[in-house]
Amino acid sequence: MIVLGIESSCDDTGAAVLRDGHELANVVASQEAVHGPFGGVVPELAARNHVLHVVPVIERALEQAGVGLVDVDGIAATRGPGLVGCLLVGLCTAKALARRRGVPFVGVNHIEGHLLSIALDTDVARPFLGVVVSGGHSALYWARADGGYTMLGQTRDDAAGEAFDKAAKLLDLGYPGGRAIEEVARGGDAHALRLPRPRVKGAALDMSFSGLKTALWQGVSASPGMPLADVAASFQRAVVETLAETTRRAIGVTGAARVVVTGGVSANGALRDAMARVAHEEGAVLLVPPLRRCTDNAAMIAYAGWLRLRRGESDPLSLNAVAELPLGPRLAPGEACV
Repeated sequence: MIVLGIESSCDDTGAAVLRDGHELANVVASQEAVHGPFGGVVPELAARNHVLHVVPVIERALEQAGVGLVDVDGIAATRGPGLVGCLLVGLCTAKALARRRGVPFVGVNHIEGHLLSIALDTDVARPFLGVVVSGGHSALYWARADGGYTMLGQTRDDAAGEAFDKAAKLLDLGYPGGRAIEEVARGGDAHALRLPRPRVKGAALDMSFSGLKTALWQGVSASPGMPLADVAASFQRAVVETLAETTRRAIGVTGAARVVVTGGVSANGALRDAMARVAHEEGAVLLVPPLRRCTDNAAMIAYAGWLRLRRGESDPLSLNAVAELPLGPRLAPGEACV
């Protein structure tokens, strides 16, 4: 089965081709140059650029895969969560192509795509603890043995990647913020600036990063002579430790033997080191996708779609984009993970 996948949930336009779950091509058109001057993604500009790039990206993916649209057996596209204007571009393109070809179409949850991105390169047995950390998402999921998902906890405000972007803008470091802060933080003293580790009362697996940005602004204002490398290293340490310690608590709740960390922020070296240390100390195996699969890409969407298509599932062409699209139920208090 040959599946074409399309991803346009935020600022990357992606198209990928898989044959029986194996990648033949994976093309991404980045918009970093478009949004860089603003220090973050501008939704209207992102949607317009998806319109410009979606067809050329699909054509390049098919060419690299050595197949034509006539060879495609099914089409998958991100349905949500994400920026609605951006989602609509990829989703409508996928539905139009599916109708033209007369092949089944499936709408994919972007978060599930991230969780399954590891499966493109590594066999991962379920159940596992999935940690998704990106510009728009910071959440923990229990990937159940029955193939479903249960959400364990999430950020109550900003995602970790968003916090990095806003902190980098505050420090005038450029965009994307996570990459810029990691580069500047090398050699810095991560203990120089005292910053909080936010906790949510009564929700041990939830996180909060909004107040951390305020604390950074206050700390910088109070210490104008502090080296920028020290400031960046201290902020990075606060974000990384918050994610790592929340993951530690989640391992304790679930008894997870396998931890999958994915999403754009999972490319951060300090986070990878911290997660590896936590997993080792808790007796779990850490699995992180290759760097090229950490950021938004269509191969993960095509893979999630392929799993559904091979089960004979499909979605109607009336399926719409959804800005907020939960992945599975929330774990109830006292409920056990199975």
